Amino acid sequence: MANTVFMIHGMTAGGWIWENYRKFFEQRGYSCLSPTLRYHDRDPKAMPHPELGTTSLIEYADDLEAEIRKLPEKPIIMGHSMGGLITQILGSRGLGSHLVMLCPAPPSGIPMFEWSAIKGSWRSMKFGFWKKPVKQLYEDVKYSVLNLTPEDEGKALYDKLGYESGRALWEIGFWFFDARKTTFVDESKIICPVLVIAGGQDRILPASVIRKIAKKYQAVAIYKEFPDHAHNILLEPGWEIVTNFIHEWFESISKGNKP
Repeated sequence: MANTVFMIHGMTAGGWIWENYRKFFEQRGYSCLSPTLRYHDRDPKAMPHPELGTTSLIEYADDLEAEIRKLPEKPIIMGHSMGGLITQILGSRGLGSHLVMLCPAPPSGIPMFEWSAIKGSWRSMKFGFWKKPVKQLYEDVKYSVLNLTPEDEGKALYDKLGYESGRALWEIGFWFFDARKTTFVDESKIICPVLVIAGGQDRILPASVIRKIAKKYQAVAIYKEFPDHAHNILLEPGWEIVTNFIHEWFESISKGNKP
C-alpha cells in the first residue's frame, strides 16, 4: 500500500481545505501532499489572475502530473469535487496506486442536469462565462454546498474561497459541446482500486450522479454513500466518520482484500 496521499481540492478552494484530512492521515503514518491548483493561491478578496478564466482542466491535471512524477512511488490520489474529476483523469494516466473520489464531478458522458445542481450554479454562468473567472454568490454556495454546515462556519469558509476558471466550469457542465473532449476518461485505463464516495444530501453533485460515476468504474470500484453528509464533506460536522471509512478501506486493501 502506498504511503503518500496526494490530495486535490475542488473549485474555488485551495490545498488548505484538506487540513482535517491531512491531520487524520498523518497521525496514522501517511505522508500527505495537498497542492493548490494554478492561480488559486491569491487573496480571495483580490482580483483573480487574468489567465484564470481560460485555464483548462487539462492544465490543472498536467501541473499535478508533473508533481506526482517527482515522487518515489505512485501515491494514493484523493480528490474532492472538481478534484475528483482530475483524480479520474490522472488515474487514467496510470499515476495512482489507488484512487479516492469524494463527491466527484463527472466525466463526459454522465449528465448532471439535476434541479438542485442547476439552482446552485446557474447565476455563475452568465453569457461568456467560459472565458472569465467565476464565483458563486454566498446564497448559492449556502444552498448547494454548505447546506449541512453551521452558518458561522459557512460564512467563514466562503470568505476563504476565491474565483474559478469559467473554462473549467464549462468543460465539466457542457462537455457535449467540447470538441477537445477534455473530461473524457477511458475507464479501461483505470486498473487500480477505486473508492467513490457520495453525500446523501449533496445538492451540487447529487448522489444520483455519483452512483453513475461508480458504475463507470465498477470493475475496480466500490461505492459508499454517507446519508448525513452533503458536498462540504471535508469540513462538515462528522467528517471523521468519512476519514475512518477511507482508512479502513486502505487497511483492507493493504491486507490483500479485493476492493
